Amino acid sequence: MTPVSYPLLETIHSPADLRRLARSQLAPLAAELRAFLLASVASTGGHLSSNLGTVELTVALHYVFNTPHDRLVWDVGHQTYPHKILTGRRERMGSLRQLGGLSGFPQRTESEYDAFGTAHSSTSISAALGMAQAARIKGENRHAVAIIGDGALTAGMAFEALNNAGVAHGNLLVILNDNDMSISPPVGALNRYLAQLMTGQFYSAAKNVGKSVLKGAPPLFELAKRIEEHAKGMVVPATLFEKFGFNYTGPIDGHDLESLIPTLENIRHLSGPQFLHVVTRKGKGYRLAEADPINYHGPGKFDPAVGLQKPSTPPKPTFTQVFGQWLCDMAAQDPRLVGITPAMREGSGLVEFERRFPGRYYDVGIAEQHAVTFAAGLACEGLKPVVAIYSTFMQRAYDQLIHDVALQKLPVVLALDRAGLVGADGATHAGAYDIPFLRCVPHVAIACPADESECRQLLSTAFAQDFPVAVRYPRGAGVGVAAGEGLQTLPFGAGEVRRRGRGLAILAFGTLLYPALEVGEQIQATVVNMRWAKPLDTALLLEIAQQHEALVTVEDGAVMGGAGSAVGEALAAAGIVRPLLHLGLPDVFIEHGDPARLMALQGLDAAGIRAAIEARFAAVIEAARPSLKIVA
Repeated sequence: MTPVSYPLLETIHSPADLRRLARSQLAPLAAELRAFLLASVASTGGHLSSNLGTVELTVALHYVFNTPHDRLVWDVGHQTYPHKILTGRRERMGSLRQLGGLSGFPQRTESEYDAFGTAHSSTSISAALGMAQAARIKGENRHAVAIIGDGALTAGMAFEALNNAGVAHGNLLVILNDNDMSISPPVGALNRYLAQLMTGQFYSAAKNVGKSVLKGAPPLFELAKRIEEHAKGMVVPATLFEKFGFNYTGPIDGHDLESLIPTLENIRHLSGPQFLHVVTRKGKGYRLAEADPINYHGPGKFDPAVGLQKPSTPPKPTFTQVFGQWLCDMAAQDPRLVGITPAMREGSGLVEFERRFPGRYYDVGIAEQHAVTFAAGLACEGLKPVVAIYSTFMQRAYDQLIHDVALQKLPVVLALDRAGLVGADGATHAGAYDIPFLRCVPHVAIACPADESECRQLLSTAFAQDFPVAVRYPRGAGVGVAAGEGLQTLPFGAGEVRRRGRGLAILAFGTLLYPALEVGEQIQATVVNMRWAKPLDTALLLEIAQQHEALVTVEDGAVMGGAGSAVGEALAAAGIVRPLLHLGLPDVFIEHGDPARLMALQGLDAAGIRAAIEARFAAVIEAARPSLKIVA
């Protein structure tokens, strides 16, 4: 195969090189950038359709603005690969999302061009406003630009920032990248409004022409203004954002450099808060991604000439799929069940539920706080809401969990997907903190299934309670224990002894039960499947503590304040003193990489668990040696 060349792109090592190009060279450069991007992501996996949609916008921004002096803040970060390529990281794109390689998101420690670290949605306007105000306070002449998608604009935080920005002074530009798509299709009244604007682009020009004509007749001009401000449905697209105090421009074609660059150059010379509305298409330039932007949002490795292919052998069901099937089965049995997702229909496994139970399915948009309080309102009226939410996104609704759900002891089930380390998405998406931040909240229980079958059973157990219960499970597949089809429950708050040994006991929470069992076989230790981080099975814990010389807790969450800490607290409350080793995720942010490799680096595979136990409890193991033989 003849190697593909990128003659223009290969001359770009920084945006300064880009700004030296003639305007006529930018369209060919964009074509090369799109081709390189497609080839790169196909070889590594990563976010594709969103990045293909921002190629021209990225070229235009770095061409017009003096980056990094001018700050670019990309919301979420799914669309920043072109930005990385143009800012000196092209040759490292082969390491994307791999251990020691480039992050899939903007990262301040990675490049001076990454003005703000982003990965969770809807933070860009707040951060860019802070940067614009800092420049004003320090007397520095710089611009701050926030690039936010129409899906991310549905979040309350974005509107809080818009409300503040409109009355603040400073050189802030908000660019609405309107591609009619977040990850799942965006929903809600705002999205419908933006869709209407796409069919009425003449309004932007017509508004200005109309004003110039009517100013010659002041009474007519005032009447027109009143009609514009009060007409139902907001006749002029500028009205919504100008009400926030912004000078609105657009909508314009986000793939047309001949429109983008002059518009950005004009805006750069304006003062005060500016709002530019651009319309783009996810997957632009790659036919398969344009036709199916959801499946091409975050593909693994693939052949661009062929596209995504179904695996030749069906993979093991993932925990997400187990949850999705359980949700449909439970909904068929109980008409009170309502499924809720904050814009993660595909990722959280609700596609089939939406198809089968559309009247009980709610995608509330990128609005985690609203999702939880909305569930609380449903629960107040006797329904049984299930909120399908990633562990990392649950952090964003913590006040709502405490104030609106737990305080009122409402029966809301939180299905926490992506618990533990998530691999390629890295520290921003790690579900490491849910046990510590949930177990300190009264009325909230936390279930930690060890495998697919327990996941289904513990979801049924959670649904049967009359108070809030979180069920946490990791990304991907488990060990392959068939989940079954029934809706059986397990005893609430009860663990089980999975292996009897002596001398030492390993207390496992969640999927680390299986490496713990492997170690238990090797050193002849007792292994307990605790199942619940809250409430602890205190009776079982105290029994095990009385029978063993030392205890080890193992969990795939933050060790500080986690399930192991709960064990220590329970033993102290009972006045029992035993040597205790806590194994879990350390007090550091763990970066992106292969999940199994990351777990091994944290000492949470079987070899690491055994090494930590033998280093701490060699004497305990030796004391039990007359009745056992260490397995090599």
